[in-house]
Amino acid sequence: MPLRGHMVIGQSGGPTAVINQSLAAAVLEAKRHRAIREIWGARNGMAGILKGEFVDLRKEPAAVWKAVARTPAAALGSARKKPSSEECVRAVEIFRRHEVRYFFYIGGNDSAESAHLIQQEAARSGYEMACYHIPKTIDNDLLENDHTPGYGSAARFVACAVMGDTLDCRSLPGVKIDVIMGRHAGFLTAAAALARRHPDDGPHLIYLPERPFSPERFAASVEAVVQQFGFAVVAVSEGIADEKGQPIAAGFTGEKDSHGNVQLSGTGALGDWLAAELRRRTSITRVRADTFGYLQRSFPAVVSETDAREAWQAGAVAVRLAVQRGDSGTVALVRRTGPRYGVQFERRELHQVARATRSMPDDFIAPSGHDVTEAFLEYARPLIGPLPVPGRLRMKPVSLTP
Repeated sequence: MPLRGHMVIGQSGGPTAVINQSLAAAVLEAKRHRAIREIWGARNGMAGILKGEFVDLRKEPAAVWKAVARTPAAALGSARKKPSSEECVRAVEIFRRHEVRYFFYIGGNDSAESAHLIQQEAARSGYEMACYHIPKTIDNDLLENDHTPGYGSAARFVACAVMGDTLDCRSLPGVKIDVIMGRHAGFLTAAAALARRHPDDGPHLIYLPERPFSPERFAASVEAVVQQFGFAVVAVSEGIADEKGQPIAAGFTGEKDSHGNVQLSGTGALGDWLAAELRRRTSITRVRADTFGYLQRSFPAVVSETDAREAWQAGAVAVRLAVQRGDSGTVALVRRTGPRYGVQFERRELHQVARATRSMPDDFIAPSGHDVTEAFLEYARPLIGPLPVPGRLRMKPVSLTP
């Protein structure tokens, strides 16, 4: 017999363009199961649970859920909070007092860790409940997953933005540096390569956290690109690190979240430093840098259809697994083998995705260390969908007498 009781669902970590697809799907799926009675949303994730701040989600009409699902960012509000041992005890006591038997947490690896801690405390105290993590992260760095909901849309944003930068920089030549999210994994920065249509299209150079960053080699490579094409567009991960593995951006801020992560986004310091290094080490004078920052996460106009569909499916599958099995776990997206793209959704244990992260595979990174391979492009294309195709004049010369 399935567990019978109420359900709590929350959202955690950085918002995405499709996180509400998972939320809406989970709630609507829960309404189909008699074992789940009340459906409550936690305001601002774990912080709301500990404060007892919940909203009634069962009474929201289908039309509202349809609109919310298409809306980026976290509809319930999010948080970056790792519960302490005492807070886990308090959270489980709240669940016990209000007969909550189902807990769903939408987020990345830190959110999976939080769900795992709650599950462990519930088991320790003898309270039977199902805790399920629903995957989400634009970083695409969850273990056990081929890719994660949120990545495809953010990657599409990056590709479109870099395509625009290439057109802009070709019009008014110089060097453009785009700093893109990615603490330990370069998947999102690598997506910039999807913007290329012609041999001289940017990004001409791509720098990832998986390879050591050298300011000297960076300057020499950019200078060589400018000499070849007359301009350069460079994609740089915010997590680039030196030979010792120390993130370059860590020297610009000391801020950390409750999971111990150094704050890398929300500042243009890395881009400014890279631009200054180029001016200092080369004769290039026109250098500009943009930090994409939070724009990548919740931009409404570039949502990937594949991403939205899979985020919805992940939310629905999590609820079905919880009701059918009565246990705890996480939903993993596993790519099917074969010539046509497709995924299947499989259950994994919470500890398999909690806290730890994965990096870009070596076969996705070019031998130069500052580009990607065709293997990565084949991997990423189905996730973002068709991109705009810019027009281009043939520029046939005409000789006119001055």
